Amino acid sequence: MQLFYNPDIHEATSSFTFDKEESKHIVKVLRKSVGDVLNITNGLGWIFDAEIINADIKKCQANISNAKQHPKREYKLHLAVAPTKMNDRFEWFLEKATEIGIDTITPILCDHSERKVIKLDRFEKILQSAMKQSLQCYLPTINELTPFNNFVNQDFEGQKYIAHCEDSDRKSLKSQLKPDQDIVILIGPEGDFSVKEIETALQHNFIPVTLGNTRLRTETAAIAACHSVAFVNE
Repeated sequence: MQLFYNPDIHEATSSFTFDKEESKHIVKVLRKSVGDVLNITNGLGWIFDAEIINADIKKCQANISNAKQHPKREYKLHLAVAPTKMNDRFEWFLEKATEIGIDTITPILCDHSERKVIKLDRFEKILQSAMKQSLQCYLPTINELTPFNNFVNQDFEGQKYIAHCEDSDRKSLKSQLKPDQDIVILIGPEGDFSVKEIETALQHNFIPVTLGNTRLRTETAAIAACHSVAFVNE
């Protein structure tokens, strides 16, 4: 199965046209022709069967023959992660987290952050590609770069955790997790959260946790947290 993404179609759509890039991929690379059926998601839980009616390399057209909505997971995971100095590491995290299962990602700006500018459009394309590759039909949301204090001041439902490396009273994340709960987890930059940031998070009822006995890079810590949540909810 090969999955395509089109955010503009919905359950009432009867036909549509692929953009130039995807039309070329469908006709020239995949060698699809009239009568072939493609699977498409809008990233909102729907998967559509679409039959090609015009295999044009620039404007491939298809009719929707079937639409099915898939249920959401019983939990929601929101990771707030400080972008890494090297962009490719953060992009790797975005890809793998999408494959494992995540709902929302917020890049956060911290006291020790080395990267203070992000390319949101590129990040969104990585999420779309990972969603299609892993055959999922819910596209994760990625927010704008948000200052740490602005983030922790928000109201969140469910459990809230901050993973940090300071030598203090921390609980193992895996010992805290329970299935079917909404979860928010803070993951800091390479230099960790500052003491002030940790104190602020605790004042906002974030529970301090550890992800193991070794010191992890930011992107590794984020994936470890993501997988822990997915594992508990299997």
